[in-house]
Amino acid sequence: MRASLLQIAVDDGESVDARRQRVASLVRQQTGSDLVILPELWTTGAFAYESFDAEAEPIEGPTCEVMAKAASDAGVWLHAGSIPERVTGGAGAGAGAGADGGLYNTSLVFSPSGDLVATYRKIHRFGFDKGEAVLMGAGSELVTVRLPETTVGLATCYDLRFPELFRGLVDAGAETLVVSAGWPERRRSHWTLLARARAVENQAYVLACGTAGGHAGVPQAGYSIVVDPWGEVLAEAGAGEEVLVVDFDPARVGVTREQFPALKDRLLGVATPRRR
Repeated sequence: MRASLLQIAVDDGESVDARRQRVASLVRQQTGSDLVILPELWTTGAFAYESFDAEAEPIEGPTCEVMAKAASDAGVWLHAGSIPERVTGGAGAGAGAGADGGLYNTSLVFSPSGDLVATYRKIHRFGFDKGEAVLMGAGSELVTVRLPETTVGLATCYDLRFPELFRGLVDAGAETLVVSAGWPERRRSHWTLLARARAVENQAYVLACGTAGGHAGVPQAGYSIVVDPWGEVLAEAGAGEEVLVVDFDPARVGVTREQFPALKDRLLGVATPRRR
């Protein structure tokens, strides 16, 4: 199976619409890949808090339209990163930005025919009571997507620091963990460490795609990474904009879990039947 991680440079001098069209062109070039992955909030920048409200869009908005067409043109499964989603009605929606409604950090996944097959609202919002943590609502559902060769579990950026989320994805059948991120350069060492840790502890592939450039003056880490179920780095990008292409064998997940069955020894967090 071949994956392309598109480490997009997000810079203030490029308009959102121009970036959509540029990224769509990059997706169309990945015709030899099975899965294409984009970073978190690449339309606005993950730290461009002042742009969230102005650039927010419904799920089936302009980014969805452009990315659906790009996925279909390339014939690939596309994790189109995340967008600032605006919810204008229904349960949990508020009047504008706010922690309990209005905006969400939402990932979109498309099939090779261009159909939107899954969305994931980021559960763990970054900011420590400011920024994203107060401007966007928290998701509540774990999401997996079944591809022909593997089941993919979805996570976004700050989620990477919370191992229980990934345990939940593995319990739901995930064999490949996809992380879409806008990770800052000053914590790049954590990015690499945590990606490898999530792979080792869950005996799963981790495909972690970040951004390059700067988000509202915050330099981005880059260094998108693909890690195998044994924790070995299969491929790693540099600091700038780059398309990282890697071939991996989904069957290695089952082999690793059979040869070193650590997951079977879990005791905490595993439901056990009551004895009467």
